[in-house]
Amino acid sequence: MAKTVYVLLAEGFEEIEAITPADILRRMEADVKLVGVSSKLVRGAHGIELTADVTLNRAAKEVPDCVILPGGMPGAKNLDACRPVRELVARVAENGGVVAAICAAPMVLGRMGLLKGKNATCYPGFEEHLEGATLVRQGVVTDGNFVTGNGPGAAADFGFAIGSLLSDEVTAAFTRRSMQY
Repeated sequence: MAKTVYVLLAEGFEEIEAITPADILRRMEADVKLVGVSSKLVRGAHGIELTADVTLNRAAKEVPDCVILPGGMPGAKNLDACRPVRELVARVAENGGVVAAICAAPMVLGRMGLLKGKNATCYPGFEEHLEGATLVRQGVVTDGNFVTGNGPGAAADFGFAIGSLLSDEVTAAFTRRSMQY
């Protein structure tokens, strides 16, 4: 696979929405980097602390093949408030990379205007932030190179949807089977 994936961790991120896709994509041999938005040690919404591989100020110099925005509160709001996050997401989108957001985090993409004319989903209550998108009430929605998920329960499907865009279907199917999914 050899694709580079950044999972952006802001204080208050939803743990399962970050770790599950990261794990699935690493099993698919992606080069997954946990990226701390403000520091290497980041506390999730449920008090689980993760040590990021790199901080955003170092990682932002590169343009990965994929960027993942986990939701959670206040994690999604912290992502939305961070200009370097928005700049990185815009560069990935401009380069045709995979842009993925789950739970409350699709609001970042909506506010950036990246979802205009696209199908998308989000956590209930954040629909108003999906500016220009067509809301689809499903666990995971893929539209072109954009993947959105509606919440923690969709984290595995979200990870597999991203993997299907970054890899071939044989690898994706093998990974699903090997995980008993």
